[in-house]
Amino acid sequence: MRTPTLSIKRPPLPPFRRLRARAAAGGSSAGSYTDGTYEATGQYATPESVETVDVTLTIADDTVTDVTVTGDPQAAESRRYQSEFIGGIKDEVVGKKVDEISVSKVAGSSLTSGGFMEALATIKSEARA
Repeated sequence: MRTPTLSIKRPPLPPFRRLRARAAAGGSSAGSYTDGTYEATGQYATPESVETVDVTLTIADDTVTDVTVTGDPQAAESRRYQSEFIGGIKDEVVGKKVDEISVSKVAGSSLTSGGFMEALATIKSEARA
């Protein structure tokens, strides 16, 4: 005698949900990010203080077309490192796909990169299409 099985049919996902489900599963999809200019703040700790950087990123066709980073350093050493980071970050990210950006050290500044990457994570979350 066969045991009856329960079969549940789900309606198909709407197109936008299928696209997100495919991207979450590791597939790629064109237009992952909505074009625009986004702002976020990232934080990082130094031996002397907790610092922040404000990041403004412009995205077009999933590519960074412009970036501006501003800081309000609390310590003198942070002022130097933030300044060096701000001077070199454009060369590191402009022209790259958003998902290819991984900054660990820019112009000798490694801690500031952590704040930048935190802000970038927020921006990526906000810009998801």
